[in-house]
Amino acid sequence: MTKILPEFKEALFEARSTKDYSQLTGLIPYARKIGMKCQSLGDDALFILPANDENIGNPILPAVHGGVIGGFMEMSAAMHLMLFMDAPRVPKVIDFSLDYLRSARIKDTYAECRVVRQGSRIANVMITAWQSKRDTPVAMARVHFRLDG
Repeated sequence: MTKILPEFKEALFEARSTKDYSQLTGLIPYARKIGMKCQSLGDDALFILPANDENIGNPILPAVHGGVIGGFMEMSAAMHLMLFMDAPRVPKVIDFSLDYLRSARIKDTYAECRVVRQGSRIANVMITAWQSKRDTPVAMARVHFRLDG
């Protein structure tokens, strides 16, 4: 199990109680780099990748770089688990499978996560990313995380 730094643990508990996730995303370097945000959606969370020219992979279309989409989705799944697990732990990726369904244009991208199964050692999370309409995803992914040491 990866040890959680005290400031991260504090931000995690704060995010859980207030549903203000900005301090938590600010502590994760990759989330800061791509401008990732997270907001409360009832008892769940919605992850947001704001439109940003620095995330362009194909300037001709223009479209968001596939690696940025993949990183955003993986980070969303990990944060989702950290926010909603009983014990604060940093999950470790075992495998990640991503299907790109269409080009992600330079506009806000949203991701929603669903924990398919969470045991004591392994969790399986499905992630759907879309832009304009939820029923027209730009990508879908599945990730297995290791939760124990």
